[in-house]
Amino acid sequence: MTAATTTAPKAGAGYRYLVVGLLAVVYTFNFMDRQIMSTLAEPIRKDLGLSDTALGALGGLTFALFYTTFGIPVAWLSDRFKRVWIMAAACGIWSIFTATCGLATNFTQLAISRILVGAGEAGGSPPSYALISDYFPAKERGTGLALYSLGVPLGSMLGVILGGRVAVAYGWRVAFFAVGLPGVVLALIMLLVVREPKRGGLDEIALGADAHAPAPPALQVIGSFLTNRTLLCVAIACGLSAFVGYAMLLWNPPLLMRVKGATLKEVSDYYGWVIGGTGVIGTFGAGWLADKLSHRDRRWYAWIPVIAFTLTLPALAGLIWAPTWQLALLFVAVPALLNNMYLAPALAVVQNAVPPGQRTMAGAILLFILNLIGLGGGPIFLGRVSDLAKPRFGDHSLLVGYASLAPVILIAIIAHLVAASSIARDKRLAAAI
Repeated sequence: MTAATTTAPKAGAGYRYLVVGLLAVVYTFNFMDRQIMSTLAEPIRKDLGLSDTALGALGGLTFALFYTTFGIPVAWLSDRFKRVWIMAAACGIWSIFTATCGLATNFTQLAISRILVGAGEAGGSPPSYALISDYFPAKERGTGLALYSLGVPLGSMLGVILGGRVAVAYGWRVAFFAVGLPGVVLALIMLLVVREPKRGGLDEIALGADAHAPAPPALQVIGSFLTNRTLLCVAIACGLSAFVGYAMLLWNPPLLMRVKGATLKEVSDYYGWVIGGTGVIGTFGAGWLADKLSHRDRRWYAWIPVIAFTLTLPALAGLIWAPTWQLALLFVAVPALLNNMYLAPALAVVQNAVPPGQRTMAGAILLFILNLIGLGGGPIFLGRVSDLAKPRFGDHSLLVGYASLAPVILIAIIAHLVAASSIARDKRLAAAI
């Protein structure tokens, strides 16, 4: 099956943008299947009698543990077999088990479905990163990866709008079916449209023989990643950034409803458009800026998220203070614009800093660290702080949870500054750009 790696696509600009566009649609469904847990958190909590800690576990830890764990073996397969087949199978799996969430009658059943959604989604992003890197040359890779990363804000937006409106009309269980089952059809479309590109075909000049070197053993790639100062610094900085981003992404709808007075319909009608529009601008803008500014100074890959998270701090204070949901929504827009601006630059660093045969594994390792810290820690951390503060503050305990994110933001800023210092000294990254 390794013959699949030698088929080079005769890809013009139109086709490669078609490919990245389709992969972005798949990623949109991927993230929509995650975001719906946040949108439906309040009706699920009331129906199943769950605590905030349990909601944080469902939206983060139970999903993240299997999403990150399965990502490594799936990436190992993707570096050796057809990535398109693996991605299509993964899309079908996570879509089916998103739908089964609507059948759950207790925490355990819902947790099992979320675990299997996470296991399926492990086969989505790492192969996509590598595939895009074989369609876009290094100097345009940040833009290609940013286009793919638009799936995060678009999926978040549709998860809120579609999930919320279906839940208002038919109940939260039907909403899971509405966002899950179309992904099965999308998996089939992917198989028909996307061609497997030649690995390293766009890196021959910069990397020479390394561009087509066979994929090394998994443990060797993991060891190389963890001993590469730049990659490790970038991964840790991303994990801390995701800790803040995923915490707010899960808890924004409950905050707007429980504390600020919005209804599920109002959240669906307004919040979804806010996080979608701002997220698209921030995600694509970060990738575009990284491509433009990194030619002047590679440290811009890390300086962009430093600026973004510095601006997030006053917005977080405003969100906590806001007396109405309408005003709170204005403050939500700021971190929604800025909190994803670390992702596309980080992906470009990782994909440019390793040989083509290691890109899927390197992407999976980045996601392992990012999601274990961010998705696994952020939502449950905020939920646990809220539960601990509830005896004193009641429903306003969520505000205490949000305030607890401020020190994490400061640590994330410092981590990105450390990463910038390492990026400046990375010789391989300098040669690739």
